[in-house]
Amino acid sequence: MDHLFERLRAELRRGVPTGDERGAEFASVRTLAERFWPVTAERDAGGGPKGIAKRVLRKLMRWYVEPMAGDQRVFNDAVLKLVDALSERADETGAARAHAERLLRELEERLVRVERRAPAGGAVSSAPTVAAQPRAAAVPDYFAYESRMRGSTESVRERQRVYVDDFRAAAPVLDIGCGRGELLSLLRDAGIEARGIDADADMVAYAQGEGLDVQQADLAEHLDSLPDGELGGIFMAQVVEHLPPGVLVHTFELAAAKLRPGGVLVAETINPLSPIALRNYFADLTHAQPLVPETLELLARQCGFAETELRFLNEPAERLTELDDPVIAANVRRLNELLFAPLDYALVARTPAAAA
Repeated sequence: MDHLFERLRAELRRGVPTGDERGAEFASVRTLAERFWPVTAERDAGGGPKGIAKRVLRKLMRWYVEPMAGDQRVFNDAVLKLVDALSERADETGAARAHAERLLRELEERLVRVERRAPAGGAVSSAPTVAAQPRAAAVPDYFAYESRMRGSTESVRERQRVYVDDFRAAAPVLDIGCGRGELLSLLRDAGIEARGIDADADMVAYAQGEGLDVQQADLAEHLDSLPDGELGGIFMAQVVEHLPPGVLVHTFELAAAKLRPGGVLVAETINPLSPIALRNYFADLTHAQPLVPETLELLARQCGFAETELRFLNEPAERLTELDDPVIAANVRRLNELLFAPLDYALVARTPAAAA
């Protein structure tokens, strides 16, 4: 009998459901119990003394067991409520800790930025930005904005790791708008020659503090100063959406001229086909316009690139759950495509190969 009660308790402790499911669960436990009761080994539907004794014993046993099972259910309900409360509190604590850790990383990067700011006469100019496009200086502290909105250098570096293979045979590489130097550090680790430019003085100072070859410069002026065909690769992460149409076209024309035959341009930008990504787009006051993927691809071809490819990146973690019904599942898939499209895309464009 003790073995029976242990089995009952084990079943009742096993994630007690709610509502109608609780009754089904208890019914299954009752069935399990009856299999163990000796009085049910031989059923006798007759009205003889043996059958009467079995029915009486069965009622007595149920009278004895069911109050215990009821008490166990009350206990289980209390435990489950406590577990739910503890789980909710743990989730809140985890979210608060993640927020605090993110703020700590952000503050650490901003402190490093202050330490690395070049003194008077240093390699970085005293101007906060040298970008020629309007609204470039709209945000008083763009470095702090980037730390908050784009994430830590580690998270950006991890997202940009997918581009390393594109540049393995494309040295030297110029990272335009290199920011804190995330891709440059990846290329350095891979043994790929690369350097960077950025319009923001603090970004340049931070990247130089990482030992990277970076200088403060306006992208169009810097590209225009290079000999044609000098570069094997150009990288522009979250840059093109900052450029007014005329500057963007001129930048692509210069990029096509400064790349050698078969050279590669990778331009990553926000995906305006994603409603979630558009929030990030409008959060930055220095953005000029969102760029539809097909628009950027067509522009690259018109500016002299021979091959183009679009890659969609960074899908959101949240998705609507698909149901078993095929019609509903198809509609849910369509909603997922519309509401949870990838946050970014990259244009990969190549200049015409050298003539044989």
